[in-house]
Amino acid sequence: MSSTSTGSFVSEIKRSHYAGALRANNAGQNVVVMGWIDGRRDHGGLIFVDIRDREGTVQVVLDPSRPAMAAAKDLRAEFVVAIRGLVRTRPSGMANKKLATGDVEIEAAELEILSEAKTPPFQVNDETVGENLRLKYRYLDIRSQRLSGFLRKRHEIVRSVRNFLSEEGFTEVETPILYKSTPEGARDYLVPSRVNQGSFYALPQSPQTLKQLLMIGGMDRYFQIARCFRDEDLRADRQAEFSQIDIEMSFVDQDDIIAVNERMAQLLWKKFRGVDLGPIPKMKFIDAMNRFGCDKPDMRFGLELQDLTDKSRGTGFKVFDDVLAKNGVVKGLGIEQAGEMSRAQIDKLVDIAKKAGAKGLVWIKGDVNGALTSAVSKALPEDKVKELHKTLCPSGKGLSLLVADGFDTACAALSALRLHFGRELKLIDESQDKFLWIVDFPLFEYDAEGGRWAARHHPFTSPQNQHMEILKSGDEKRYGEILAKAYDLVCNGHELGGGSVRIHRSDLQASMFKALGLSLEEAKEKFGFFMEALSYGTPPHAGIAWGVDRLTMILCNTDAIRDVIAFPKTAKATDLMAEAPNAVSRDQLIELGIRLAPGVGETAPN
Repeated sequence: MSSTSTGSFVSEIKRSHYAGALRANNAGQNVVVMGWIDGRRDHGGLIFVDIRDREGTVQVVLDPSRPAMAAAKDLRAEFVVAIRGLVRTRPSGMANKKLATGDVEIEAAELEILSEAKTPPFQVNDETVGENLRLKYRYLDIRSQRLSGFLRKRHEIVRSVRNFLSEEGFTEVETPILYKSTPEGARDYLVPSRVNQGSFYALPQSPQTLKQLLMIGGMDRYFQIARCFRDEDLRADRQAEFSQIDIEMSFVDQDDIIAVNERMAQLLWKKFRGVDLGPIPKMKFIDAMNRFGCDKPDMRFGLELQDLTDKSRGTGFKVFDDVLAKNGVVKGLGIEQAGEMSRAQIDKLVDIAKKAGAKGLVWIKGDVNGALTSAVSKALPEDKVKELHKTLCPSGKGLSLLVADGFDTACAALSALRLHFGRELKLIDESQDKFLWIVDFPLFEYDAEGGRWAARHHPFTSPQNQHMEILKSGDEKRYGEILAKAYDLVCNGHELGGGSVRIHRSDLQASMFKALGLSLEEAKEKFGFFMEALSYGTPPHAGIAWGVDRLTMILCNTDAIRDVIAFPKTAKATDLMAEAPNAVSRDQLIELGIRLAPGVGETAPN
C-alpha cells in the first residue's frame, strides 16, 4: 500500500513532539508526531484517530477528501504513522478529561503510513488479557501505557541509584558473566566450553567472590547493576535471571553499610513516593520469627504469633505430647474477626498450613456468644481448650489456630496463615510502606537430611565477634549458637536487600569451610584462588545486594515481578515469545562434546 505525503517523514521531516506530551499550551503550534493508531472513528466526512506513543495518546482529526490525507481511509489499529498538523483546543464541551492530552487535538495537514500491521491478538491497553497471551506477544504488551511506564520508572530508579552511589564515592565495575561454578545455595546454570571440552563455566548466582576480590584489589567502594542467574523454582517475585544492585565497601562494619543503604532507601522513597522514611527500625531475627513466623514480616498489619509451648505441656493430647517430647513447639495465632468461619473455610486453612509444611492444624472457634467448638474438644480438657483460646483471642470469640511442630515449620505455617488473613480481611494498609532491618541471623542452619551444618546466607559471612572462637574451635555442638554479621532490608513483607560483613581472615575462612564439611582438597578445588587472595592482605569489608526487580515492583505498586522486566520468563522458566529453551542441532552438541542421555530431549535438525 502506498502512502500519501508531500514530504518524506523520518528521513527529512523529523518528529517535533511526543503525541502524549501535547497540552493546552501547545495550541496554535504546528507539530510532527509519530506513533501507532490506538483507535479509529469514522464520523462521515471526517476521520478521528488516536495516535499513541510512549508518552500517551492524542486525538487527530483527518479529512480524507484532502490529497495529503488520502491514506486516512486505510488506517487500522497498530498501523505506524507520521502526521504533521496544527494543535488546537478542542471545541467547548468536547474535552476528554480521562486523557492528559484531552484538552487538545491535532488538525492533520499531512499523513504518511510508515508501517502496516496485522490485526493484533489483543488490544494493547486491555488489562483483562490472559498473562500467557501477553507474554507470547510481549512486544505488543510493552506498547501499553502500564508496562512501558513500569520500564521507564525502572530506568529512573536505576539512574537514581547510580547517581547516589557515584556521589558516595563508589566505582561501578563490571564482573564476568562466564565464571566458575561455586556452591552458593541454588543450582548453577552451566555453560559448556567448546575450547576446553568437558569443562563448564557457570552463570553467576551473584558476583560474591568477585566483589570481595575487588576489595582485596583496593577498589574500596564498588557497585554494579549485576545480572544474576539461579536455576531454581520461580515465584511471583522471583525469576531465573534477575538484576541486583551489588554493593561492597572496605574498612567498614555492619552499622556503616546499613547507614549508606538507609540513606539510599530514603532518597528513593522521597523521589518516587514523596515520603520521608526517617530512620529504619531494626529487629532481631529470632524476634521476627517468634512474633511473625518469618524473617521478612509484613509490618503493615498486626496479628502476631504467640508461643503456647508451656501452656500445652501435660495436656494428655498425643499430638502436643509427641512434638514436645522431640523439643518441638506449639505456637498459635488468634483472629478475633474470624469467629464465624464455616467448617469448609477452616478446612482451607488446614490446607494452607499443610502446604507450608505442617502436619496439621488445631483450631478453636468462639461464636458471638463465646461458645467454643473445636475438632480436638474430645482430645483436650475443656478448661485447657478455654485457656488456649482465651490466650489467643482474649474476647472469647474469634478463631484460634495452633500448630505443634518443629520451630521452623510451626513458624512457616502460621506465617502463611497470618498473610492469608491479612489479605482476606483487608488488614494490610496499602497506603504506606513499612521498612525493617532484620539483624542477628544465625550463621548456620542444620540440614537434617544431609546430617550437616549449612551456611544460612553464604560461606563468606562473618560470625559476630563474640562467636568467632566457637567457629575456630570446631565445636559442632555449639554451631547453633553462632550469630552472623548479616542483615536484610525488608519492605512490605519482601526482602528488598540482603548482605553481610565478610570474613577477611584466611584462617577464619578456612574454619568456615571446615564447618560446612568441605575437606581441604574440596575447598582448594572450589575456592583455592579466593583463599590465596585472602592471604595477600585483605581489608575488613562488607556488602549488600538489592533486588532491582523487586524494588521496582514495589515502587510501581504491582505484585508481579514479571510486570517490571522487559522480557520475563514464566513460572517454568520458559520464554513463550521466543520459545526458549529450545533444542539445538546434533552438530552443535558434537562440537561441544556433549551427548544427551537416552530419553532426554531431542536435537533439532542439522
